[in-house]
Amino acid sequence: MRPFPLALFAAALVIADDWSRFRGPNGSGIAAGAGYPTEFSATKNLAWRTPVRPGKSSPVVTEKHIFLTGFADEKLYTQCFDRATGKLLWERSEDRTRRDAVNLLNHPAALTPVTDGENVYVLFKEFGLLSYNAAGKLRWKAPISSQKNSQGLGASPIIAGENVLSLVDQLQGSYIAAYAKSNGELRWKIAREESEGWSTPILLQPPGQPLQIITAGDSKIGGHLVSNGKRTFTFPGASPAMVATPVIDGHSIIAFGYGAATFSPFSAQLEKRDKNKDGKINRDEFTQADNVLNSIAGFIGNRDGEVTEDKWIEWGKHVGGGTALLSLKLDAPQPTQLWRTEKGFEGVVPSPILHDGLIYVVRNGGILTAYDAKTGASVKAGRITDALGGYSASPVLANGLLYFASEEGKLSVVRPGREWEVVQVNDIGDPFFATPALSAGRIYARGDDALYCFALSL
Repeated sequence: MRPFPLALFAAALVIADDWSRFRGPNGSGIAAGAGYPTEFSATKNLAWRTPVRPGKSSPVVTEKHIFLTGFADEKLYTQCFDRATGKLLWERSEDRTRRDAVNLLNHPAALTPVTDGENVYVLFKEFGLLSYNAAGKLRWKAPISSQKNSQGLGASPIIAGENVLSLVDQLQGSYIAAYAKSNGELRWKIAREESEGWSTPILLQPPGQPLQIITAGDSKIGGHLVSNGKRTFTFPGASPAMVATPVIDGHSIIAFGYGAATFSPFSAQLEKRDKNKDGKINRDEFTQADNVLNSIAGFIGNRDGEVTEDKWIEWGKHVGGGTALLSLKLDAPQPTQLWRTEKGFEGVVPSPILHDGLIYVVRNGGILTAYDAKTGASVKAGRITDALGGYSASPVLANGLLYFASEEGKLSVVRPGREWEVVQVNDIGDPFFATPALSAGRIYARGDDALYCFALSL
């Protein structure tokens, strides 16, 4: 393992315009250009529709291609589609090497690929990193060991210069690592003090400082040098569960997370599971699918495979805590908190989006709130009319309009502002868990059944 010369990271200072990673340019969710449709359906402004393998990863695009991952029949698939027509050009698979206990919503193909415009880099939590070229030839593999994360790995890979970065925050042995894009060689690997987390990193270069990787993990916001992974700062005031990707506001970042406000008593678990009435939950009294109980039994206390009341209480402390949306100024070696809002973020998965001085956060039930980016004050809260389902996909923005994809299969368009308003609700009828990709006037949306391309009709 060796540091990579700083000169080779120059390309990372310029954030690409295209949608090459989770949430597009540096995770912002914002696309350049204009000409995106607001009304679309199976019969209107649909350029093409193509079936996809089951999965929840979001599409990424190059000039000619779209990349996705999928999972079927115990195989982990990477798929490449023609951007113009939606035709499947190739797919490659690897056997699933293990079955980690995870949240059922955390699909084996949930992590979004990243591309350098030619090659694609994919991360499967139950295998590791792989890279294919544009023709589908395997370039390299970098397997990873099983993760100790109660919900499963959540951070998608990103590219910084000539390296692919992977953040693995878990109950024990958290780390961030850099792999050479050219051959998958491990360049550096740095241990992290954070416990489990699920947020995908972003890149930021504060004034007078080197380019940094910004992470949101268990109760902490952190920074690492891109060149060698060295920790640059730790802000300890975040929430226990950091799922959403932070966004950049000048030399500041805005992030939110949540903790469990209440935790059920151990007696309720005993009543449900303690078949032999010995006052604890033995290994044969829960299954591999019970991800939280597996984590408590394996990583809390004496790790003997059983769940006792003491371990249950300790787990409650691990997940318990407040919710918070906060802004950190990063123009000095140590961050300064500018403001903090502590209400309304429990269980929120979609990342925020920043536009024209306002931060937008969407919650289950179609609840959309705009916050002032300078103060954190709530400006307007309301519901996205006719799209009141669950939300896992993060909002995106193009041509001055916000797009929201819901789990009930609706793609809504909202005009942003202090009095934001719903412009259009498009009922596609295919559940959306993946975040849409926006590029050159086209919306690429991955549903459970298909990948859709919406564009203005010629």
